[in-house]
Amino acid sequence: MPAYWVARSKINDPAEYKKYTDRVPAIIAKYGGKVLARGGRFQIMEGPHKFQRFVVIEFPTFEQGVACFTSKEYDEAAAFRRTGAGEVETIIVDGGDATK
Repeated sequence: MPAYWVARSKINDPAEYKKYTDRVPAIIAKYGGKVLARGGRFQIMEGPHKFQRFVVIEFPTFEQGVACFTSKEYDEAAAFRRTGAGEVETIIVDGGDATK
């Protein structure tokens, strides 16, 4: 069953944040991820207006999504934004309707 990495971010330092975003696509691909949405047009329908960038990535499995996020490569890339260049909230969720 596919799983989805969903992130929302606020970019505080675009130049430093770009050092992170330039590295991430290759890391995602290494773990079988497929970017469904990254940046682009959005409209907040409900909730806080803190974030201005949204990302949705599909992974073949939940475990592959978690492995990507917890990988050494991703941690090294994320270090560029974790110094204050950006604020990010990330979740990984299984696809499908688990309430049935």
